Amino acid sequence: MHKLTHYRLCPLSRSIRVVLDELELKVNALEEQPWDLGLSFLQLNPAGELPVLEIEAGPVLCGTYAICEYIAEELKRHPHDGLVVPLFPGNREERAEVRRLVDWFHGKLHREVTRELLYEKVYARLQPGNGGHAPDADILRAVRANLRYHLSYIGFLAHGRRWLAGEDLSFADIAAAAQLSTIDYFDEVPWDEYPQAKEWYARIKSRPAFRSILADRIPGSPPPRHYTNLDF
Repeated sequence: MHKLTHYRLCPLSRSIRVVLDELELKVNALEEQPWDLGLSFLQLNPAGELPVLEIEAGPVLCGTYAICEYIAEELKRHPHDGLVVPLFPGNREERAEVRRLVDWFHGKLHREVTRELLYEKVYARLQPGNGGHAPDADILRAVRANLRYHLSYIGFLAHGRRWLAGEDLSFADIAAAAQLSTIDYFDEVPWDEYPQAKEWYARIKSRPAFRSILADRIPGSPPPRHYTNLDF
């Protein structure tokens, strides 16, 4: 069986978990703490980044890009009906647009919003000897301003397209929704100000493959009431 090393609120990990659930691919899941990575994990991935997917009798895949591309090429057919789950659908230009948006959400959005939010609200507090950490108000203010820019862009994409990259669901939607699911866990998404982004997110978070990530919890930090409400 394949083995996935992840962290429950890591949006990069979450996107791969959703892909695996879309394909109904069973994996052994091992959780690693991003703020206290063990030596065995660093030996597995010297970059010290999640997620890592170890393919049974196959390669060790580090990071979302390597994992999703490998799945799209080698593991893309649903095990029950044999149908293709298109992570990068369409022609060459359309696939390029999917990859551009994946880079936007897992790169720009993650860097400007989600990564900082996770550090301030989770990672710094759970680091050994740092239990008294209080989130930096200036950082949170900047993160919230950045988030509004990204929500506007998602709304723009959702208004002109059926899905973010085009007419078909793709890994771009999964990447964006995984990032927002982590941000929404902390009740930081002003959904009512961005109705088109909200409508798009409601559609994708209603998919059965999202159930497992919406069930994740951090002890002592429950999500808002609407978090698992498929209709908000």
